[in-house]
Amino acid sequence: MQMMHGKTMIVLLSGGLDSMVCAGLAREAGARIVALTVDYNQRHRVELESAARIAAAVGAAEHIVLPLDLRRFGGSALTDDIAVPKEGVSQDDIPVTYVPARNLIFLSLTLGLAEARLAQDIAIGVNALDYSGYPDCRPEFIAGFEALARLATRDGDKGVDFKIHAPLQHMTKADIAAEAARLGMDAGMSWSCYDPTPAGLHCGQCDSCRLRHKGFVDAGLADPTRYAVAV
Repeated sequence: MQMMHGKTMIVLLSGGLDSMVCAGLAREAGARIVALTVDYNQRHRVELESAARIAAAVGAAEHIVLPLDLRRFGGSALTDDIAVPKEGVSQDDIPVTYVPARNLIFLSLTLGLAEARLAQDIAIGVNALDYSGYPDCRPEFIAGFEALARLATRDGDKGVDFKIHAPLQHMTKADIAAEAARLGMDAGMSWSCYDPTPAGLHCGQCDSCRLRHKGFVDAGLADPTRYAVAV
């Protein structure tokens, strides 16, 4: 991420490891961070607490938690009464943990916030390598939305060139875990699990837990995560 001293950047902050590193990179670049967390009534509510900790840790000038009840839509194991898969990561099909059009919806919200805050830079922690096959994590999606932002806004009509920063796009989970360490960030602040236990532990069996743990192992780093079941 290029240096951005004095410029405002809208950071989409879920509370996960990827978004934490994205926020850390924005801080390193000198950006004035406005963090947006979407409370979409997901089953993993503890993620919102992680987002608040991360926003404070990176010195966000503003942290907006926006309610948006995607349970009214359903269609995902994160927003409906559908079991979270625990059999292991598969790249053959898009898993039921995919939330319909989630990143498209969330980026639209960050774009509206960017225009309201007179900002033109947006950061999102999507990753196209070690992920669960979600279509809204692909580089083509990010490039397409960036082009759309210029057409869909008053500022874009005036020539403002909105930039969607996706600095983790081509990183592995090991790269991301190593980047958190390089930035001096406590990865234990972040939350990845799709199906947390009542005791507030990562389940250790869902795709996200497996990918998270593998990232730390492959990076040669200790995993600070507390799992209910050994990964």
